[in-house]
Amino acid sequence: MSNWQQRESYLTDIAERCLRGHKSFDLRRSHLVEASQISKGTIYNHFPSEADLVVAVATAHYRKRLERAAVDDSQYSDNLKRFLMHHCWGLRDDLLYDRFIISRVMPNVELLQQATDDNRAAFEQVYGEYIKWNNELIQSVGVVEGFNRAELVANYLRGALINCDDANKQYDDASLYYQFSYALTQLMGHSDKRIPKQTDYAIWLAGLEPAANAA
Repeated sequence: MSNWQQRESYLTDIAERCLRGHKSFDLRRSHLVEASQISKGTIYNHFPSEADLVVAVATAHYRKRLERAAVDDSQYSDNLKRFLMHHCWGLRDDLLYDRFIISRVMPNVELLQQATDDNRAAFEQVYGEYIKWNNELIQSVGVVEGFNRAELVANYLRGALINCDDANKQYDDASLYYQFSYALTQLMGHSDKRIPKQTDYAIWLAGLEPAANAA
């Protein structure tokens, strides 16, 4: 990784931390100067516009989700369980760390048009790969005709993440993930398939708890 890439990764990490607990993307490039102790000129070189900052933070978010997808590919052999647990992990991660829900602002055609070519291209590549991973997994579980299942699921995921954030849901509530998974399975058209029980989610959460305490 080049020094430029390392610095940009550092800046997007700082931006993500500054946005924790926020319901709107109210972070500006000027705010990063004090937060990062990096010069205004350097920050503005990385993010030539405010839109570039939003797009770069979104790119970093979906890159981390892709990294998690690779972990889930090796951890879960059952395609439905892999899909459900991946998104449960994402929901837990957002709630545990009080992250800004990036789907509140991205993808956004207008913002992408305002961003520089490099930042736009980086987002489109990473986001496209993540959407492809999700859609292929939905298809692998089994295509159910009648509705665009990928679109239904994508819309639900966005709404559920925002609603859980707005309602200040607790990250360690096993029933939350059970209900979340139940809704996803229904939207995928697979109400006949078995999903993890609420007790399974409680065990899953307990296994993750040491990492949460160490964070």
